[in-house]
Amino acid sequence: FEPRHHPFVAALARRRGPVVLGRTGAVWEALLPAILEQRITGTEAWRNFRRLVRAHGTPAPGPLALWVPPSPATIAGLAAFRLTGLGIEPRRGALLRRVAREAPRYEAMGVAARLSGGGGAGAAALAAAMRRQPGIGPWTAAEVTLRALGDPDAVSVGDAHLSNLVAFTLAGRARGTDDEMLGLLAPWAGHRARVIRLLETSGVGPP
Repeated sequence: FEPRHHPFVAALARRRGPVVLGRTGAVWEALLPAILEQRITGTEAWRNFRRLVRAHGTPAPGPLALWVPPSPATIAGLAAFRLTGLGIEPRRGALLRRVAREAPRYEAMGVAARLSGGGGAGAAALAAAMRRQPGIGPWTAAEVTLRALGDPDAVSVGDAHLSNLVAFTLAGRARGTDDEMLGLLAPWAGHRARVIRLLETSGVGPP
């Protein structure tokens, strides 16, 4: 990762130090909320996720009253009306149930990320497999590979705010398109998620 392609990124990197991206290897636990977050506000998505977890998840072990999200088998077996009753529209509910049936295959692609030094391992293969599902596009794929695999090159194309953040911090423009964002991030190919993490935590944003 070479931050010196842009002075602002270089300054952020000097101030922060190494940009370490977490990873869980738990593909389903990243994919379920990412699907719920598609094309709606974060507040709506979190509300739907909470309803889904409390209705069909299980209490987590320990004293903190936490909950574990529902398993793929649980989601795959739900009737459509159960999901619409939680505020999840039919098309998204159908996608959830369809993806849940493929979850074991996706989870297997995350195994390498659990190993030492496995950050980003298998990200391209997982993204390609997920995008073969109608209803999963580049935004969802990038969110999952970043969260689950620590993909250092994940870029959430189609995000409502990210292209504006990149355009403002790297080019001084208040608004930007996805194509402009990808052009500005091109010098860091292979490490674009690290640049985005620096920009997101900089405290600087477009008006």
